[in-house]
Amino acid sequence: MNIPEFLLKLFEAQFSEKEIEKILTGYATRRPVTFRVNLLKATGEEVEARCAACGIAVQKAPVPNAYLVLNMREREIAETSLYRNGEIYLQSLSSMLPPYLLAPQAGENILDMTAAPGGKTSLLSALSGGTAFLTACERDKIRAERLQYNLKKLGIPRTSVLVQDALSLDEFFRFDKILLDAPCSGSGTITPDGEIKISEKLIQNSVGLQEKLLRKALKLLKKGAIMVYSTCSILWRENEGILEKILKEGTCELLPTALPFFVPHLSRMKNTMLILPDDLYEGFFCAVIRKN
Repeated sequence: MNIPEFLLKLFEAQFSEKEIEKILTGYATRRPVTFRVNLLKATGEEVEARCAACGIAVQKAPVPNAYLVLNMREREIAETSLYRNGEIYLQSLSSMLPPYLLAPQAGENILDMTAAPGGKTSLLSALSGGTAFLTACERDKIRAERLQYNLKKLGIPRTSVLVQDALSLDEFFRFDKILLDAPCSGSGTITPDGEIKISEKLIQNSVGLQEKLLRKALKLLKKGAIMVYSTCSILWRENEGILEKILKEGTCELLPTALPFFVPHLSRMKNTMLILPDDLYEGFFCAVIRKN
């Protein structure tokens, strides 16, 4: 794989030689297609039976209500009635983790700041049993239309989609919980077949936007409430570096990133989760933050 030299140098400054070897092995690994059951429309048992009837070989994934597909690719799954009816949603295992960390509860007002295409928004709703009140922001009109389409197909209730940049939200609003899955360089999601589009300029731009979004989230969050900050990057600059800067200001604190299931990870900062790419997971970063 033709990994850019500047990216390797960033890795060398952040990881040990053994860790870099694991990262590069993860990049070169072809992961199976994964989906999760949309609990608002079906149960795991129903989906397993339907898969068996359709000749889809599946295996339970470590994440609850998620499955590995052993004999089909995404395009084939997308043609099934299970997918078309919104009973399952194609999603990487790593991107399922932030909603579990946020742990949405009945009746909570929750903001998803960068919501398209809707995988995390819909999982937040499902984990609350469809009873949380969700506000989903997406500034791009075309992506917002895709978000609305997916939420409708999945039968997600109590959700308001705003075609708006989350940075421009009126600070009159206050939310019980916030999910900020921030735009990033994608350094955790390099694959054997994909084009590597990471550049030094992209990382620099991402860092600036991530900090602005995180500061905005803390303004919109109720005092004592929690938010989850996540990226599909494994770079210190986009993750721990931003958090270190904001934590020094005393406006928030980190809480443990405790999941009800095991996820292999390596953390450089206490109470954060840095997931290295492997045969099941993309590289990902998660932190649970409480506003002081």
